[in-house]
Amino acid sequence: MDKDIKKKLTRNWFINLQEMVCNTIQQIEGGKIKFLKKSWERSIKKDEGGGCYYILENGKVFDKVGVNFSEVYGKLTKEFKKKIPGTKNNRDFWASGVSVVMHMKNPHVPAMHFNTRYIYTNHGWFGGGMDVTPCFNDSAIKKLLFKKLKKICDKHDKKYFKKYKKWCDEYFYLSHRKEPRGIGGIFFDYKKKDWEKDFGFIRDLGINFIQIFNQIISLRKNKKWNLKQKNIQYLKRGRYVEFNLLYDRGTKFGLQTGGNVEAILMSLPPLAKWK
Repeated sequence: MDKDIKKKLTRNWFINLQEMVCNTIQQIEGGKIKFLKKSWERSIKKDEGGGCYYILENGKVFDKVGVNFSEVYGKLTKEFKKKIPGTKNNRDFWASGVSVVMHMKNPHVPAMHFNTRYIYTNHGWFGGGMDVTPCFNDSAIKKLLFKKLKKICDKHDKKYFKKYKKWCDEYFYLSHRKEPRGIGGIFFDYKKKDWEKDFGFIRDLGINFIQIFNQIISLRKNKKWNLKQKNIQYLKRGRYVEFNLLYDRGTKFGLQTGGNVEAILMSLPPLAKWK
């Protein structure tokens, strides 16, 4: 399949997924609070792509949720190209993806993160994943998450779940604190063996993410909470901030390729604390 067709198909899927996620979130909120949409361009001097992101804040269920789509292209810096495959002889790149970060009003509902992306240099590959960050031990949420993720992975390849779960545990780890960010999920990168198969997995993951976050929210959104529990949530959010600013690949890629700073940092919670 021609590379331009692959780019178009993935780009269109990410746009559709962004719309589906936003519509589902609005339904959860009861339709009374709306997303704020912001569009951006990577460069005002020439066409290098851009994107749009939706932010919803201070809802009944969500303290803050951001849903970001981007499609950017151009040339990587000479320094940054060393970290990206397929750029040894050419610094040209193209990248598109969708990312979602949810920070919840109720401390018993975990923060949730999802992203999928397709990057093309002299070849293309998929990456992404989803993970969950609860404030408290919750065996029901953990069981639900991993049962769903294993089912999705097994549908495409029996080896995926064990491999991607381990990769997630290793990736979402705050080495300076020697602790995981949350309970994990799945994480993967550099998927390039079979484009049609990989794209099918990406689409399936997106659809199932919507089902997973809907189920998790429904499970805990009405559970009573107090200010002590909210303060624990603020401290947990502090860890979330540390990871995203120190280690997150998407944050680094976005900032080092001239992405929109507000869109990149939409992942940060509205309020956080540190001891």
